[in-house]
Amino acid sequence: MALITLRRNLCHLSDFRIHGALAALKSQPVNHVHKAVRERLRPWFSSLQPEPFRVRFHHACCKKFHSENGNDLHPVGEPVFSQVHDLDSFEQNLKNMDEEIFYSRLNSFTSSEEVLSFINTLQTLPDTMAAAALQRICEMGKKDGEQGLPKEILENHVFQALCVPFEQEPSNLSNTALVTALQALTLLDVDPQSDLLLNLVAECQHRLQRGGLEVHGLCVLGESLIKLQGPGCATLDLVIYQLQGEKLENFHPEDIVALYRILQACTEKADQHQTFLNKINNFSLSIVSNLSPKLISQILTALVALDQTQALPLVIKLGKYVVRHIPRFTNEELRKVLEAFIYFGHNDRFLTTALEQHVASLCLTLDPEVVSTVTEYCSRKQILSEPILNAVAETFVCQSEKLSPSQIAELIEAFGKLNYLPPNASDLFRKLEDTLFTHFNSFPPKTLLKLLHSCSLIEHHPVNFMAKLYSPYFLQRLLGEESHLDRLSLAQLTQLFLTSILECPFYKGPKLLPKYQVKSFLTPCCSLETPVDFQLYKSVMSGLIDFLGGRQYFASKVLTPYCYTIDVEIKLDEEGFVLPFTVNEDVHKRVALCIDGPKRFCLNSKHLLGKEAIKQRQLRVLGYEVVQVQISGSQDKEAAFMRALEWDTGSPTSQFCDLGQGDRPCCRHC
Repeated sequence: MALITLRRNLCHLSDFRIHGALAALKSQPVNHVHKAVRERLRPWFSSLQPEPFRVRFHHACCKKFHSENGNDLHPVGEPVFSQVHDLDSFEQNLKNMDEEIFYSRLNSFTSSEEVLSFINTLQTLPDTMAAAALQRICEMGKKDGEQGLPKEILENHVFQALCVPFEQEPSNLSNTALVTALQALTLLDVDPQSDLLLNLVAECQHRLQRGGLEVHGLCVLGESLIKLQGPGCATLDLVIYQLQGEKLENFHPEDIVALYRILQACTEKADQHQTFLNKINNFSLSIVSNLSPKLISQILTALVALDQTQALPLVIKLGKYVVRHIPRFTNEELRKVLEAFIYFGHNDRFLTTALEQHVASLCLTLDPEVVSTVTEYCSRKQILSEPILNAVAETFVCQSEKLSPSQIAELIEAFGKLNYLPPNASDLFRKLEDTLFTHFNSFPPKTLLKLLHSCSLIEHHPVNFMAKLYSPYFLQRLLGEESHLDRLSLAQLTQLFLTSILECPFYKGPKLLPKYQVKSFLTPCCSLETPVDFQLYKSVMSGLIDFLGGRQYFASKVLTPYCYTIDVEIKLDEEGFVLPFTVNEDVHKRVALCIDGPKRFCLNSKHLLGKEAIKQRQLRVLGYEVVQVQISGSQDKEAAFMRALEWDTGSPTSQFCDLGQGDRPCCRHC
């Protein structure tokens, strides 16, 4: 292992060392050193100011020399160190220092200056530790949001001494030090054409071609090349090829995740690597228990990017461990985890419970992006979680100014889709109305339309904004550069207009022009109604035929003049007798049978979705007697049908009786 010397009095040792700022600079005239350092560091970080790069040193260019009167000299910009203790007490030989202690101290520092001060107290430094120190400095530079390191760090003599051997003699570095130094410099906005980077990359390529890099080094090199040269570089293909030849049992969990990240960057070549990906997906099942929350999030993100829909066993197993780690995820990690579960269609009641506890405990401190994603997860999976939705409503009321228009729309759409009103509904919609009045034009037209349509699903009709929706100006904005409006937007406009007629008779504003109205809400795509469950439909049809005595006494899939499609319609005369469906005279009452399968309810519940609730609500306003039917095929059809007819939401109990005249069945309220 190479040792890097940071002290002047050890600069002539024969083994490989960094000639610290004292030795490396003392041995040459100041002007010559000044010029050499300037030329060497000029191209490193593109974010440096364009003014000439200058390195300032004291007359002896050293920090540790004692002056004749015993006082220390301190370079400009360097912290002053206490000299209460003897100077030699700071000189620690890292050959004998426990590496764990070194890395522990290194990770405990919170600024680059602290790292440099610590390094400055050391006598010799193995190259792997020097590379780790360089990486820590760059990590903190990135954490501070800088594109490059500050000039104070670049001009620091310890930092310069730390970097010299990585540029001048990379062939003497160990594999670990080599790839770690390369990885460190790619954390910041580094000029790819700098001598330092070019030399490091060249040495890595040389060792790669000789097959001299182990698994971890290949993974680090692969990720570094992606950042420096992009995923299309030829060297990266060689890295992946060599990784494919390694046994996955030799990979640490961190290396497996790094492998996912490398392949994620090459999504356009995912098909070429699918066989390799299948092996990785299968092997990853055995390491899930050893993954940190960060690594779990990264794997799920990669699986989404690589469209690994066939890796559902891995997704499911990751989901089980996600439940355990929910409180430990950062906001960004949790958001990506939930986005992956949305993408793969994964849901788990234990995950829902863990999310409920997490969201409720951090209600007003969660990042808006996380709140939005958690809400989208519940909405997409049709999960009616009252704790989550209540927390979301509270967050909106208290922190609406932190939410973007699209995030606000996502929150309200969830309430509409799941047909749920939180306890603070009055505060929620008052706040929403104030926000819309203030920022109406800030909402994209389609986003605004979805938001207001969602309000109508849960009977909070946006009457104050309907006139704006039907105005030519808004419709033109909604149209944008398209030649015609999409089907979903037209359906939402039509249902809002129908709502203003049926449920808001006091609305006297502009009407929606006929050319913007649809004829049916049930379409193959972008439908505002849920298609009937076919198996359930067949059972009901069979029961009706047996019970009524013929197919002519009911009609199925009837499109009403008000755009809704009724699963089954039965016509009754004034006395309650069933009429053939072809008869249009003497119809006193119409019964709408809603054959509600599981897809019309929230997940694992009997709570209707918003689009089904508004349909049944408005059918009642139109004069239909709405009866919900939900039976299983294993039941006695006639008995089940009779029981189903006794289940009537919101209207008097209805049932068929056996009173009839001849072959004419009868239906009355008994």
